[in-house]
Amino acid sequence: MFLFFNHFDTIAGHPLTLKIIEKNPGDQQAIPFYYYNILLSGSDQPIGKISLRVGHNFHSYYNGNIGYEIDLAHRGHHYAAAACQMLFPLAKAHGMEYLDITCDEDNIASYKTLERLGVELLEICTPPQSYCYWNETIQPHRIYRLKLQ
Repeated sequence: MFLFFNHFDTIAGHPLTLKIIEKNPGDQQAIPFYYYNILLSGSDQPIGKISLRVGHNFHSYYNGNIGYEIDLAHRGHHYAAAACQMLFPLAKAHGMEYLDITCDEDNIASYKTLERLGVELLEICTPPQSYCYWNETIQPHRIYRLKLQ
């Protein structure tokens, strides 16, 4: 059984704070994950969401260990990159040495965010039909790796 850490339920920083929404143990395909609201520090109004998927398997290679979304009104301030960095200590606490992070090939804003983090592009590919989130309209993915120091 997966052990979640409670002392990461709120991750405070500047200019952001992450507050836990859900801790999901996963299943045979989806790995366990933490799901957070992203807030501007000092506010209780979410400006986006971010998840950390803990561990690695076939499906997480294509889905990535981190997923994020920033509300339209708050884009352009590098909040996604800052929120990703805030999750690195949690990933390390779970013994992760690297994170695979993915985005659709045509999502320029997302891959610019990832490049800001210092990721390495592993490949651009269309996930195979055996991928648990595959569908007929799935887009090619940019698959990156970030080594945690």
